[in-house]
Amino acid sequence: MNRPRAPHALFYPFHLCHSDTLERLLTRFATVHFRDFMALQLTSMSGMTAFQDRMGMSFPDLIKSGRLVQGYDVSGPLPPAVAIAIDRDLYDPLWRARFHTALRQDRRLQRGLFEPSHSLRIGDSLVPGPAALLRLMDDSFRQQAYDLGRVRALSKSSVTLEEGYHFEYGLALVKTSASLVYTQTLALAHQLQPVTDSPLISRSMRNPVSERIGKEPTTCSSG
Repeated sequence: MNRPRAPHALFYPFHLCHSDTLERLLTRFATVHFRDFMALQLTSMSGMTAFQDRMGMSFPDLIKSGRLVQGYDVSGPLPPAVAIAIDRDLYDPLWRARFHTALRQDRRLQRGLFEPSHSLRIGDSLVPGPAALLRLMDDSFRQQAYDLGRVRALSKSSVTLEEGYHFEYGLALVKTSASLVYTQTLALAHQLQPVTDSPLISRSMRNPVSERIGKEPTTCSSG
């Protein structure tokens, strides 16, 4: 059956959104699409644990009606093209500056990347979430050189507290860039409009997203 002749949204950069955000999106788009949790595998020996939660668990009627679409799998090893795109972002000082601004100011991005309401495992230490986030917002991290190779190396050897912080910041860079790359791929493949509830992702990273996808992302805040 053909889709209705109306816009269709792809939510990013995370796999879940607030119910108020979803409600707003459904007033503007015929369907809202969500990818699954992005469990990246950095090396053959290290990766992220996949969470099985999906938007449809809370909104089964929307799944049944076809207005909420989910199940886009973006987990596993990074394809070579994605790895190249990630390094391009991490080498770009403007992209890095935009990311750091978003990390410092956008609470939605902070929660999605680190969940600062809980303690974080940094190296071999368990650090209170707010203290860990405050440390990661330090401008010295923005000035550090990162690429995918360094993050992969840190994933194998992050035992000291300082190494742990460098790994967590690098992993946040990789996850954010990878999310934008997969957003591009899915949006182009399925003719979807990227939407986000992270205002600084939309504003501060507008160029990388719009250049890749060919259209400006839409911001829909949960208030």
